[in-house]
Amino acid sequence: MQTPDSRQRNAMGQVLLACVPGLLCLLWLQGWGVLFNLLLCSATALTCEAVSLYLRGHPIRPFLSDGSALVSAVLLAIALPTLAPWWLPMTAVLVAITLGKHAFGGVGRNPFNPAMLGYAFVLLSFPLQMTHWPTGNLQLTDSLSLVFGDGTQIDAWAGPTVLDVLRHNRSLTLDELFASNPSFGNLGGRTSEWLNLAFLLGGIFLLQRRVFSWHAPAGLLGALLFVSLLCWNGSGSDSHGSPLLHLFSGSTMLAAFFIATEPVSGPRLPLARLLFGIGCGLLIYLIRTWGSYPDGTAFAVLLMNLGAPALDRLAARRQALTS
Repeated sequence: MQTPDSRQRNAMGQVLLACVPGLLCLLWLQGWGVLFNLLLCSATALTCEAVSLYLRGHPIRPFLSDGSALVSAVLLAIALPTLAPWWLPMTAVLVAITLGKHAFGGVGRNPFNPAMLGYAFVLLSFPLQMTHWPTGNLQLTDSLSLVFGDGTQIDAWAGPTVLDVLRHNRSLTLDELFASNPSFGNLGGRTSEWLNLAFLLGGIFLLQRRVFSWHAPAGLLGALLFVSLLCWNGSGSDSHGSPLLHLFSGSTMLAAFFIATEPVSGPRLPLARLLFGIGCGLLIYLIRTWGSYPDGTAFAVLLMNLGAPALDRLAARRQALTS
């Protein structure tokens, strides 16, 4: 196994820096639970990374400093509910690092996005804890009680996401939902619309720094915009939501700029990356609208990870025909 070079460490550092606006926004909107998630995920990721490297007989320091484990930890800290019990983020990170990365040979060899594999595992295993988010910014003592206590008060402090409310709505129009439900904001979720704007800002920074190409983000956002516009049936009670609601709710911008752009589990060629993003965008909408889960980013990305080699072969064949 080759040790990570300075270019990879620099790219991971810039990704972490681009997450700062979203983390600050999440901390402002949802309080102390974000910090607890971040600390638990980071500590678990570094510990699992060090232990896995030691057991596999690889040098610990160069791989521990490459930043990939911390990137997975930060993405999970952002994606997981901020008042989940302490063992939930630790379990997600444990699965992400040990099974998602080292079980396949370590960094550079994982066929699946490690963070999304960990997220999908806890979503399937602990659905109740994964579908409830805080309804407000709680005090430090209340947050500590929920995160490190027995978790029995979670229903008193948390509620479903905007996408979940929309999926289960049967009687109210979209206008009535926005007017009557405090979790709705101006474009999408009251919290998620600001988070999506923050991650859009971070994504633009990464594009400007050329950490990744535009293909996967443009494919994901373009496909999601197109299919949500195509299937938008107005603001009635059976509406699937407007294109703006889908773009600025859930984890859309996080998925487009920080998850679908993961270089190892995604395709290599530009056309393949564009197709990868398009597939992710279509699957996210399908799962949000007709699936069993309100967002669907993790499952969409993992399914497209399976098709990444085929997309690269298709793009290479097309490139050979046109050259």
